Amino acid sequence: MPSPFLDRLSKGPLLADGAMGTLLFQKGIPFERCFDELNLTAPALVEEIHREYLAAGAELVETNTFGANAIRLSAHGLDEKARMLARQGVKLARNAREVAGTTAFVAGSMGPLGRALEPFGPVSPAEATVAFRAQAEGLLEGGLDVFVLETFQDLNEILLALRAVHAVTAEVPIVAQMTFGTDGKTRYGHTPALVVRALKQAGANVVGVNCGLGPQATLELLEQFVAAADGTPVSAMPNAGLPQFVEGRYVYLSSPEYFADFAARATALGVRLVGGCCGTTPAHIRAMRERLASHLPAESLPSGAEVRVLEPAAAESGGESEEPSLLRLMRSRFAVSVEIDPPRGIQTQKVMAGARLMAERGVDCINIADSPMARIRMSAMSLATQIHRELPAMELILHYTTRDRNLMALQSELLGAHAVGLRNILCLTGDPPSLGDYPNMTAVFDTDSVGLIHIVRQLNGGTDQAGSSIGGRTAFAMGCGVNPTAEDLKTELERFQRKLDAGAQFVMTQPVYELESWKRFLDELGGTPKVPLLIGILPLQSFRHAEFLHNEVPGIQVPDWIRRRMHDAGNEGQKVGVELARALLAEARDLANGVYLMPSFGRYENCLEVLDGVLNGARGRRS
Repeated sequence: MPSPFLDRLSKGPLLADGAMGTLLFQKGIPFERCFDELNLTAPALVEEIHREYLAAGAELVETNTFGANAIRLSAHGLDEKARMLARQGVKLARNAREVAGTTAFVAGSMGPLGRALEPFGPVSPAEATVAFRAQAEGLLEGGLDVFVLETFQDLNEILLALRAVHAVTAEVPIVAQMTFGTDGKTRYGHTPALVVRALKQAGANVVGVNCGLGPQATLELLEQFVAAADGTPVSAMPNAGLPQFVEGRYVYLSSPEYFADFAARATALGVRLVGGCCGTTPAHIRAMRERLASHLPAESLPSGAEVRVLEPAAAESGGESEEPSLLRLMRSRFAVSVEIDPPRGIQTQKVMAGARLMAERGVDCINIADSPMARIRMSAMSLATQIHRELPAMELILHYTTRDRNLMALQSELLGAHAVGLRNILCLTGDPPSLGDYPNMTAVFDTDSVGLIHIVRQLNGGTDQAGSSIGGRTAFAMGCGVNPTAEDLKTELERFQRKLDAGAQFVMTQPVYELESWKRFLDELGGTPKVPLLIGILPLQSFRHAEFLHNEVPGIQVPDWIRRRMHDAGNEGQKVGVELARALLAEARDLANGVYLMPSFGRYENCLEVLDGVLNGARGRRS
């Protein structure tokens, strides 16, 4: 069958990763531990190392399964878990690849059994075959792209491993690598030419050398390998020189720059797969990547931003990144935001026309409500994506509630929002289902708006709620709501402070209808908060509209005098509603960073009328 791996090799050199054990040791795992067991006991650590190599530019990562065979694992009492450890090792590498968003290959690593074969040791060929086959089956079940048999010193042993893999699958390609001594031969005296011939006859798709020697000695062997391979791809993954034992640990002396020179010379000889073994790190792989860049196929070069691997401390702190553009806008001038409700059906012509109108009239932001009043509407995220596609320069604020989504869905959809370019999230708990069309509908509420802010902040730090990396930091601006006219203002302010403490970066209020209530709110708050605050204004349409909002919509208080004014307006209620809203905006513009206008019944023109004669002056005051 066609092999993407072999097809990629035919186009140019492919860069593999470096040592797994070296990095595990650097991260505090002692050598006497069973590294393969970490696939189950410390999966995040193993996956982190894979991501570090992918971020460095590796196009192939080897699974942490070098010793995941029953014979080697028996020393740790883990022989019964060989297949499971192999399968889990592939899963972790695939997870890392998915998080990093690369097309790198996942290679299932298989090393020697750790005990010699008969007649030099106690392991019979039949026992070896059973052990290799179980490991290969586990790797295959995990979904690998290629097998890598490596660090074998006994030709007979690697041939048994090759045959065991072929008995499991004839479709996945095999890289077969042996280790050579300083005399240029294997432990049992086999020369490179003999090794290459035997491996090819046994069905290896790639033949090569790894471990044992440093770059210089490996280059001398490679000339023989390439000549004997006669067109079969050759691989090379040497150690970072010979180790020295310094203060209780082995130190490898070959620098990343020296390894970059090796990579260039090896590929010049015709080597197709190049990487590193003991002592090599992501720094070595990155240096090799930079040196080989001009020789790599265009499609293999990284596109977009480099994958960033986060240190735990940075992730926990929420990370540091450039301030989102929405926050810069709110700090630089009086910001104007208008809300758009998604349609109740599948047609978006009206709301899209409204969005275009807002853009033409100079509105800064569009808010997309998330099924307000718990009534069924089109997905806010879907509508926001459509508007973003047509109006990419417009700042969009996505209302996002915890009412309908469990913790998994909250995070999954946020990742999706970020992927399609949505960057501003207004974190809300959401109206309860009892208010809406389906009062008996089950609500989720795994968390509330405060918890949602924590979730978004952690994604901005590069991890999900389980502490797993998401492959980089999101760049969301996090907003929250507050009700300045709440009956129990003390409780409202206490909850508002919790939102700020959780990390809210901007604030949007429920509708306000008189300046005195707004000033009273600010006095109770102790002045305007340090984060940008947008005052909410919802122009009234009629006396009945005012009565409905005041008596039937939670969180909205329309003062008596305003309702009397709307009553007296008669059939000019819409005009009076605009006048009241315009007057409030003119009075309050020095006490807020912007305005959040909420049109009723999709009447966007009302909001634009509120802005007439006020917008330029308001912006001038804040600039």
